[in-house]
Amino acid sequence: MLSSTLVVLAIVAAIAIYAIKIYNDLVRSRQMVKEGWSGISVQLKRRFDLIPNMVEAVKGYLKHEREVLENVTAARNQAQAAGDANPVERGRAEGMLGAALGRLLAVVENYPELKANQNVMDLQGALKDIEDQIQMSRRYYNGAVRELNTAVEQFPSNIVANTFHFETAEFFEIENPAEREVPKVSLG
Repeated sequence: MLSSTLVVLAIVAAIAIYAIKIYNDLVRSRQMVKEGWSGISVQLKRRFDLIPNMVEAVKGYLKHEREVLENVTAARNQAQAAGDANPVERGRAEGMLGAALGRLLAVVENYPELKANQNVMDLQGALKDIEDQIQMSRRYYNGAVRELNTAVEQFPSNIVANTFHFETAEFFEIENPAEREVPKVSLG
């Protein structure tokens, strides 16, 4: 009788320890998603801060390309306004901004004196670096989301996840395939 009670207690203890481990893994995964989203936000903020400098640097050269500059500014404002939106909405706004920046850089390519301007060259280099950082941040975030979503949906961790109200997270994706590409920066 005593040995069967001990066996039952040992099984219950093992299940409880396993449930605690699953819970802690879910908490860790959720924190990684938050960290990944924070990394994306930091890089997007760097890009938001760079864009007005880029627009000002080319404004004098592109007087008759005003629409391109206005589109970049409008897209930047929309993306900034989407700062607290979910990843799907934020991805849509960031995609529009990326496309507008791509058009601006394409216009810059048509002006040799602008391409040769050191300030513009420095800004283009900084923009390329930021775009690379955004891409790396997206990959980290989406990897963290994949890990969390797998844990929330897989058995037996889904039992713990449902008990403690863990939810799946949304991937940060850009819907339009043309907008997924990093704006091309060419100085030659």
